[in-house]
Amino acid sequence: MTEPTVSVVIVSRDRPEALARCLRGVAQQHYTNFEVVIVADRAGMARLWAMPEAIHAKQVRYDEANIAVARNLGIIEASGEVVAFIDDDAVPEPSWLSQLSLPFLSDHVTAAGGYVLGRNGISWQWRAQSVDVTGQADDIRVDPGRVTLLTPTAERGIKTQGTNMALRRSWLARHGGFDPGFRYFLDETDINLRLAESGNLTAVVPGAVVHHGFAANAVRDADRVPRDLFEIGASWAVFLDKHCPPERRARALARARQDERLRALRHMVAGTLEPRDVRRLMKGFDAGVEDGRARGHRRMVPLPEPDLPFRPYPARPDAPSLVVAGRPWQGRDRRAEALFQRQAGRIVTEIILSPSAWRHRVSFGPDGIWHQRGGLFGKSDRSDSPIRAWRFKRRIAREIERVRSVRLIERELADQFRS
Repeated sequence: MTEPTVSVVIVSRDRPEALARCLRGVAQQHYTNFEVVIVADRAGMARLWAMPEAIHAKQVRYDEANIAVARNLGIIEASGEVVAFIDDDAVPEPSWLSQLSLPFLSDHVTAAGGYVLGRNGISWQWRAQSVDVTGQADDIRVDPGRVTLLTPTAERGIKTQGTNMALRRSWLARHGGFDPGFRYFLDETDINLRLAESGNLTAVVPGAVVHHGFAANAVRDADRVPRDLFEIGASWAVFLDKHCPPERRARALARARQDERLRALRHMVAGTLEPRDVRRLMKGFDAGVEDGRARGHRRMVPLPEPDLPFRPYPARPDAPSLVVAGRPWQGRDRRAEALFQRQAGRIVTEIILSPSAWRHRVSFGPDGIWHQRGGLFGKSDRSDSPIRAWRFKRRIAREIERVRSVRLIERELADQFRS
């Protein structure tokens, strides 16, 4: 069967460098049939002008702080059969689109969601969940080695994360896209429950992996310390008014408020917030609730067809994925080799291991290279013991094998280091 055409929508606000990094990651996809639609503010657009990669993308200027409207503008410009969403502070693994688009070969699948790694590039931030009409999410057990198709119920949807999800454009356009009442939060959860109302199948795709950095924005700091809870409170009010039975709303809102208060208190105990900050944040949450209740329901009108035809992004599905490995005292030479290989158009993973038990970190740099740092004897997986004896070559082979399928590294390369 022919792979579906995919439009990748990236929304960006106040994070031009994060947007540039995200686009560099998207440009390394091994998928051949996709286009890129970028919806960004003035700062983001200025950054794109300096990037050669950006000339191949459709670009939409939008300066308002409303994630739902921004995503809808991206959908309107999208000409693919499937629309995939990724946040500007996230970077996809090279196999992301190939994996995320796979379920759409079946006409019965309307939505798909992948797995999300946290800022250390090692621990899972999000995997598979369902969500009910009160907004309560629960984990789902799925086979991590294959795609799982799930049917929602009238009261419980299959949850997807906005930084790693895809939907058929036809469904999105017909149902009006994202609800503009959700300006910052719960916009994708609203979609999940709207899909559940009509029983649409959602695929959970463990092999579709993105790294999410939680970059700073107007609502939180880079270390996830909350700055303002107004829009979170407003989104909860809109969501519960739209989906939750009236007799359950007060309890659900109280739970959401308590969760935010406990989060703020944990930051206060850690020294990143003061008591007065907690009071201010909760006042903002309550004010947001009142504002959200006043927003009322919007009639979702169908979105128009795109004006521009599908614009294939110049991908290189045949680009080899290489590994450059060494020890800290070899760092300069390994760095030069990694940059040379990247400039030659290859996907490059640079692994530098020190003679220590430091935990590993994985990041995608502004240079377009995957960097892994840690100790030869340190953890790179939750299931690892805190310290374990390794020989250098065998440890490198193990790390290659750990990411081989998502980074599209040939098995022979791991075997080479294993010898």
